[in-house]
Amino acid sequence: MSHPLFEAHKPTLDAALSALHTRGYWSPYAENPSPRSYGEDAAEAGKRAFESHLGRDFVLDQPGQAGWAATERSPYGVALDVRYPVCAPDALIGAAEAAMPGWRKLGAEGRVGICLEILQRLNRRSFEIAHAVMMTTGQGWMMAFQAGGAHAQDRGLEAVATAWDEMSRIPAEAVWEKPQGKNPPLRLRKHFEIVGRGVALVIGCGTFPTWNTYPGLFAALATGNPVIVKPHENAILPAAISVAIAREVLAEQGLDPNLVTLAVVDDPAATRHLATHPAVKSIDFTGSTAFGNWLADNARQAQVYAELAGVNNVVIESTDNYKGMLKNLAFTLSLYAGQMCTTTQAIIVPAGGIDTDQGRKSFDEVAADLGAAVARFLSDESVATAVLGAIQSPATLARIEEAHGFGQMVLASKALTHAEFPRAQVRTPVIVACDAADEAAYMEERFGPISFVVRAADADAALALSERIVRGRGALTVGLYSTRDAVVEAMTEATLRAGVALSLNLAGGVFVNQSAAFSDYHGVGMNPAANASYADAAFVANRFRVVQRRYHID
Repeated sequence: MSHPLFEAHKPTLDAALSALHTRGYWSPYAENPSPRSYGEDAAEAGKRAFESHLGRDFVLDQPGQAGWAATERSPYGVALDVRYPVCAPDALIGAAEAAMPGWRKLGAEGRVGICLEILQRLNRRSFEIAHAVMMTTGQGWMMAFQAGGAHAQDRGLEAVATAWDEMSRIPAEAVWEKPQGKNPPLRLRKHFEIVGRGVALVIGCGTFPTWNTYPGLFAALATGNPVIVKPHENAILPAAISVAIAREVLAEQGLDPNLVTLAVVDDPAATRHLATHPAVKSIDFTGSTAFGNWLADNARQAQVYAELAGVNNVVIESTDNYKGMLKNLAFTLSLYAGQMCTTTQAIIVPAGGIDTDQGRKSFDEVAADLGAAVARFLSDESVATAVLGAIQSPATLARIEEAHGFGQMVLASKALTHAEFPRAQVRTPVIVACDAADEAAYMEERFGPISFVVRAADADAALALSERIVRGRGALTVGLYSTRDAVVEAMTEATLRAGVALSLNLAGGVFVNQSAAFSDYHGVGMNPAANASYADAAFVANRFRVVQRRYHID
């Protein structure tokens, strides 16, 4: 018998499946914080809900609680002081294992229906979550609402739909009949049960605590696994709200809420203990290459889905829309002050310059014009602070200062004052010009508003350098500006060999660092920046197994 929540949300699931199969634009969650979409009182109610958490204990009623921790520091200078339960890792794992049989018995339809209900509730609380994302990560308000709310929910739904697509291929039972000539046929009834691999650990990042968490959370949950969410110590609140909503829905359905728990740890050893526990069978991680490699080397009992550091790059060979290209790149480099895993860092330009609709432009002119375009875009401080947001980590501030010494200065970073949050750490991008030989400068990820205009010998050398960067250092995004079919074809082949997404001649309202759920694959899984993709079949299918039983029938 079908689960009521599966039937209630089946129209959304069917639409999501259609979008996945056609890869066109679709979203059930409004990205505009409009009263028409969320209700007249949603904005104010969401802000009050966010503020109600500040300076208080965030109670989750989880097992093994040994104390409270408050580690978040807002990049906007706002006092948060939320205290979260610190629970013994082994207690969380034990509770997750105890909850797993009931979740398995519910069946794929029931699990998917409950996941869809959780996502709907998350969407209803988008304003509350957006304020939590903004104040913990430094994202601007609109980005926090979109990337932290609707777009993150899109990615969660995408994972659920992909999981259902894979699980629904498996029949619950079958009658197997093998002819035996003149003798009666052999007849067996076979049952096929989808079984989760085990406890899932989702390790969040400090800049996108929902967008990078929901895919793994919902992929694991839908396929039958309990989930422990371990958020970044400076971005706990968005994860805590999400976990609380999931636990609420589970409890309402008569299920053990410990299917989803929050692991707040103040000791790296506790994270390592969680990651290497024999019961943990999958780990989703977004963060540093060093810890990602540690997980791959040490968490051998688990399948690790990792998004790590990379050097995203754009090659400029020629353009028939010079102004549009510069405006597009200026926004790309400025959005959330470059604190995105998809932001361009290396902009590779032939030493002899490029052909444009405004005539031939030298390398120096391209670099200078790009710097001027960024400065012009950020000249209005109210616009600038809304787009840039605030710098999330002191380490990023240090990298910005360090970058000024890496080559010829094109555009120096400067501090801006935020009218609403005077203590916010707001910085504009720094752009440096260097030669391709200066690999120590640009050939590693420098997370933040830091980019390099790299002088390559010629167009062929620029394409070769882009491919070498992807193969050696990894990248989630690559871009090309060219009016020549042969160059476009060469770059296309290079990205197919290296395994990276390619954007061509973007000069309008779509940017290389944006990724659309149900259409774009976020990551390829073929280069060092990521070993998985949001959210293809490989992202979900290895999180469950099929266990069969069979017996003779007459």
